[in-house]
Amino acid sequence: MSDSPQPQSTTISVVVPVYCGSDYLEALVEALDSLRREWQAQEAPFFLAEAIFVDDAAIDQSGPLIDRLAGQHPWIVPLHLSRNFGQHPATIVGILHSSGDWVVTMDEDLQHRPEIIKRLLRKAVTEHSDIVYAKPASAVHEAAIRDWTSRSFKRLMQWLTDNPNLPDFNSFRLIRGPVARAAASVCSHDTYLDITLGWFTQNISVLRAEMKDERYIRTKRSGYSLKSLLSHGWRMIFSSQIKLLRIGSVLGLSAMVFSVLAAVYFLVIRIFFPLDIAVQGWTSLFLAITFFGGLSAFMLGIALQYLSSMILKVHGKPTFFTIDRSGDVPAAQWLEQHPDPQP
Repeated sequence: MSDSPQPQSTTISVVVPVYCGSDYLEALVEALDSLRREWQAQEAPFFLAEAIFVDDAAIDQSGPLIDRLAGQHPWIVPLHLSRNFGQHPATIVGILHSSGDWVVTMDEDLQHRPEIIKRLLRKAVTEHSDIVYAKPASAVHEAAIRDWTSRSFKRLMQWLTDNPNLPDFNSFRLIRGPVARAAASVCSHDTYLDITLGWFTQNISVLRAEMKDERYIRTKRSGYSLKSLLSHGWRMIFSSQIKLLRIGSVLGLSAMVFSVLAAVYFLVIRIFFPLDIAVQGWTSLFLAITFFGGLSAFMLGIALQYLSSMILKVHGKPTFFTIDRSGDVPAAQWLEQHPDPQP
């Protein structure tokens, strides 16, 4: 069996950030290798070209293990960061070192099963999507509080950023290669990868799949601390145009309009029904405070929105981006002839 892609094959790169994965990496590599050989045996028009494992200064023996696995499998690419930078930067590094037509990002702990990659690819090429997120079909952690906290956090961030795709954000994603590398190339320390991906495409789909965080279920220890969740929230907000800014501007403008209408109303009262005003001076003071307070809020909101737009532009938000989806056709035709087996 040849270990090279078929002519004109669609190549796929897998990116795995690694921090504490020594108990899972061998099984993950075995599953990826099985998927790779299955596609080769079926002469599929897509080929798992590389799996990039990014050692994010792992706290266990993951680093040496990655090197050993790379010696056994030439399609494994080991990368070692100089210190711990976090999951997002590690993922970005892997994406920038990738070369595939499609990039799959996934966790180290087998929560994201490699066999789902084929379903992600099917979703992408049949719907001409540029990004497909794998969304859990059931509770991931099998812990009501933990799952509720995760959902609530995403809903809060969605309300703050007004991003309709935010509840679907997941580290298990299939991304069209040019989009993935373009988004990764503009990410800075405080930008959120999934937000930047949305700068380059709106063709985003979701695939429901069973995913279980076996590490959390077994140990009751999450890979995300409160500090890391707050860091994620800050990155989401920093990378987005905040809904609150628009709300503040609208409220400020509403206060101005209210004060003007109220001033007209009380002026009419003052001219035609002067005896109805029991306290002198309070009305004008109240309306003046309302008008100038609203004006200040409106102008501040406009200025902050303008500043936010400038920051996003400086951070690399593109004016336009082109994409070629013509390569989806062969993969879509082959997948149509090879349906997924029924569970």
